[in-house]
Amino acid sequence: MAVKIFNVAPHSPCARRGVSAGDSLISVNGNEINDVLDYRFYTDERKLKLCFCTSAGKERKITLHGVESCDEIGLEFETYLMDKHMSCRNHCIFCFIDQLPKGMRKSLYFKDDDSRLSFLFGNYITLTNLTEHDVERIIKMHISPINASVHTMNPALRVEMMKNPHAGESLRHLKRFSDAGIAINAQLVLCPGINDGEELRYSLEKLAELDSVRSIAAVPVGLTKFREGLYPLHKYSKEEARAVLDIFDEFNREYTANGREKIAFPSDEFFQLAEKELPDYDYYGDFPQLENGVGMIASSRRDFYDALENEPADSEKRVFSVATGLAAYPLIDEFAKAFEKKYTGSRITVYGVVNTFFGEDVTVAGLLTGKTLASELKKSSFSDEVLMLPSVMFKGPDELIFLDDMTKEELENELHTHIKITPCDGYGVFESFFKQKNDTEV
Repeated sequence: MAVKIFNVAPHSPCARRGVSAGDSLISVNGNEINDVLDYRFYTDERKLKLCFCTSAGKERKITLHGVESCDEIGLEFETYLMDKHMSCRNHCIFCFIDQLPKGMRKSLYFKDDDSRLSFLFGNYITLTNLTEHDVERIIKMHISPINASVHTMNPALRVEMMKNPHAGESLRHLKRFSDAGIAINAQLVLCPGINDGEELRYSLEKLAELDSVRSIAAVPVGLTKFREGLYPLHKYSKEEARAVLDIFDEFNREYTANGREKIAFPSDEFFQLAEKELPDYDYYGDFPQLENGVGMIASSRRDFYDALENEPADSEKRVFSVATGLAAYPLIDEFAKAFEKKYTGSRITVYGVVNTFFGEDVTVAGLLTGKTLASELKKSSFSDEVLMLPSVMFKGPDELIFLDDMTKEELENELHTHIKITPCDGYGVFESFFKQKNDTEV
């Protein structure tokens, strides 16, 4: 197989050798190139022998010396992966995408399950898409870590939960990766009465038997109001969430009794559902699954107060508002009050916005739409010249649009305000607060 070249950077080594857009890259140092992982792995050499097929159909070979990285070669491809993303073949009973209403941005409905993105960007994969070639390549290239959406270590239950007859047998890949020293981060999406309780205990025990498992995170199933015709699931009650936390406490006590480091962590949301105080910073070790909401509050709290302590106090005017989801509201409101106490000229109003679009049980800021923000803030008699919103609400730094395709500018016009985008970490929140200085005195 060959991958087609979309562009060649001017003055690059390949451009100087006459490689053109429309040519195809066949191999590097005799190794066939099929996608970005092949390309990155096999170009990690000082001497490269590249074989091309020109747009005219002729084979051509060039040799490059002293190339520091694949970025220097100068080849650009139509997509980052060099081919199409692998989509999910499962029909999980808890799938969030199945709970989306019609009419939203097309890309939101794509179910990603691509092992390459697991390594490159930390995406979680179900393992059900992996072929024998994929597994062998991961081991050969030592692609590590692998982030796996496991959900249960019971093969029969995994088949039932994921509605894929191969979901159970694909668990065998975990043992092969572990034997090859490939680090594994495992995720469990827990559904009340299905894969928690004794099934959760079993999953934790079986994962702990794999030497290369670095972390296990559990998150509660996310439910929107658009579940008509889907598998009947319910939100975790306080008692059910507490039972999950008890199982993790019991497992961690036994696992760490002989000096091993903790590997199993419930997400922050489980503590909130259980109405229990969140653990302190030291509970989370090196925060192996921060992107899963595991220890995010503890990490943000530590970073915010470190920044607050290290910056001198002043009485400059800082008047602005912050809007976030209900999950983060208590923390951001706490930060605002601490900031106002030290910076006495500050007046910060924090809004916890109810998600009327997806449903009140969806509380994360990243799932608030632009229209929801507009309508809910107007209900709160919002009137401020500056509104701070977390970056997670937007598609990306270069695409400032919400889930419903409303733009940042459109929301600014709706609310007659100026929106400033803040990072989601504690240091970033503090910096955003601190730099917002108004022109006049309070």
